[in-house]
Amino acid sequence: MHTHQTVEFVKGRIAHWTKFDKFKANILTALDKLNALVDESDPDVNIPNIVHAFQTAERIRKEHPNDDWFHLTGLIHDLGKVMAFYDEPQWAVVGDTFPVGVGHAKSIVYRETSFHDNPDTYDSRYNTEYGVYKPNCGLSNVMMSWGHDEYLYRVLKRNNCTLPEQALYMIRFHSFYPWHSGGDYMHLVDKTDMKMLPWVLEFNKYDLYTKCTDVPDIEELKPYYQSLIDKYIPGDLEW
Repeated sequence: MHTHQTVEFVKGRIAHWTKFDKFKANILTALDKLNALVDESDPDVNIPNIVHAFQTAERIRKEHPNDDWFHLTGLIHDLGKVMAFYDEPQWAVVGDTFPVGVGHAKSIVYRETSFHDNPDTYDSRYNTEYGVYKPNCGLSNVMMSWGHDEYLYRVLKRNNCTLPEQALYMIRFHSFYPWHSGGDYMHLVDKTDMKMLPWVLEFNKYDLYTKCTDVPDIEELKPYYQSLIDKYIPGDLEW
């Protein structure tokens, strides 16, 4: 990931994946695909991602019973990982994300040793504090390393999802640990980012700390989550 995630690489992946011509499926069908995926970047568990999806959703549901949109966000947050079934290598699907087109922050995991072969590291356009960006330009104007966060965000926008802004924001930036956990890149954020940061941090409590060996009864839970899907993201989506 740290070798190949460059500005040009990300531009190419955006062009490839935002044709939305890979497949058509509703949310639960896409979730079922994750039964066959184990995230190689996650040191905490070796269970299929669909189990983690329901674990996350149910923990959120328990502690935020009145926010049905939040339950659904927990369920679908990793759905962009379906890219792994369509010839995208896992290093371009999973793992912590970071901006491209700007210098690599110190809190990026393995930053000191793993960017040596990334050509953007030596490109004067991209290796400074601001790179190609302006101060406080906002994360919506920053190009992130390509992965499941950005892909799912774009899929939901394409398919007229009606989840609230904070849900889409959690999905788009939940893997951006150098920012929401490391405190880096604050010189690029704007007021909207800071307003949304508490939501991202709240979501991360459930994403990180619901990984355990207790497997929820997925079939029993599906009718409830189908009702939320019908409310916010109905029908077949273009992926």
